[in-house]
Amino acid sequence: MTLMLTSPVFESGGKISSKYTCEGDDVSPPLAISGVPDGSKSLALIVDDPDAPDPKAPKRVWVHWVVHNLPPDTDALPENASSQGLPAGATDGINDWKQTGYRGPCPPIGRHRYFHKLYALDTVLLAAAMTKAELESAMDGHILARAEHIGTYEKGDP
Repeated sequence: MTLMLTSPVFESGGKISSKYTCEGDDVSPPLAISGVPDGSKSLALIVDDPDAPDPKAPKRVWVHWVVHNLPPDTDALPENASSQGLPAGATDGINDWKQTGYRGPCPPIGRHRYFHKLYALDTVLLAAAMTKAELESAMDGHILARAEHIGTYEKGDP
């Protein structure tokens, strides 16, 4: 089996509903996970935008959500997972607003891409909240598989 990350509310490459953005409820979309490889001890999730601030002249990757230590038997994250409660043992990391939890798309200009990246790891990481850079460093050498689901958003989308 191949590690898969999907969402019932947007296709990969499709538009993310404004409900999941700063123009809506600003809650995380539901996500579905399958194909976690044998030997996985935990899962990690990073949601980021490589098109900030302007897709025609990107200057940085903006981090919207970081989660680690999801149990390997996690098969879904519900809508508004940070507030509804992540699975036991999971830790919300620090996004680029310097907060824990999910913050949705809010592009200042143009249509941005939002990469939802899932990692199957052969270890459980420290429980402390981490930034994306700290998580990537901690995952180095421990990634068994990776999956990606991309959505797009531009202000004014329904």
